[in-house]
Amino acid sequence: MSNDTNISPVNPLPPAVVALVLVIMGIEAVFSLGQRGILGGPEAIGWRLEAFQSYAFSPEIFWWMVETGQWPTEHLIRFLSYAFVHGAFTHALFVCVFVLAMGKMVGEVMGDLAMVLIFVLSATGGAVGYAVLIDSAAPLIGGFPAVYGLIGAFTHILWRQLSLVGAQQSRAFSLIAFLMGVQLLFGLLFGGSQDWVADLCGFATGFGLSFFLAPGGWARIRSKIKRD
Repeated sequence: MSNDTNISPVNPLPPAVVALVLVIMGIEAVFSLGQRGILGGPEAIGWRLEAFQSYAFSPEIFWWMVETGQWPTEHLIRFLSYAFVHGAFTHALFVCVFVLAMGKMVGEVMGDLAMVLIFVLSATGGAVGYAVLIDSAAPLIGGFPAVYGLIGAFTHILWRQLSLVGAQQSRAFSLIAFLMGVQLLFGLLFGGSQDWVADLCGFATGFGLSFFLAPGGWARIRSKIKRD
């Protein structure tokens, strides 16, 4: 039996996961402290609203860019920046809980770089889907579309594992089915926005990207192309 007292009782989190959580909670801490008057003085109360105006994803701005062919940097950053701006502390906290859980599992299998790419591109995919699929002027904020991308990557991992043991692969989609069901129930009971469209598009983006970013993904794709 090993007597190494330096072994951690829990598996360490991938550095990229820690970095994402620190950025999200750091931004939220500034807003929360400003709202309470602890940081920034009286004008800090409006910091969150100013961030919404500058960094939230706006379908109206998206379609303006498409129609005019102008893509200014100040608006392009909205495809990602909205994922780091939240409506309240609890909103940011729930996002971080999912990033810690899903990001850890995805990062350990696919690596830090792949995990960050999935987070970033799923945020973008969720925003584009939100603008294209629904007719809404409501801005999009919060990291859930990116989180759902990580859930999509985790689903792909389970999907592959189930195929290797000959189990029913549809079981891999149990988590996303449950989460979408909860969102639908809450929407029916309490009303709500159409943010779930962005979440579902984020999930689809993360799941699709995993075919390329998962270990051996490119090799499997090339092999399939050659067979076809």
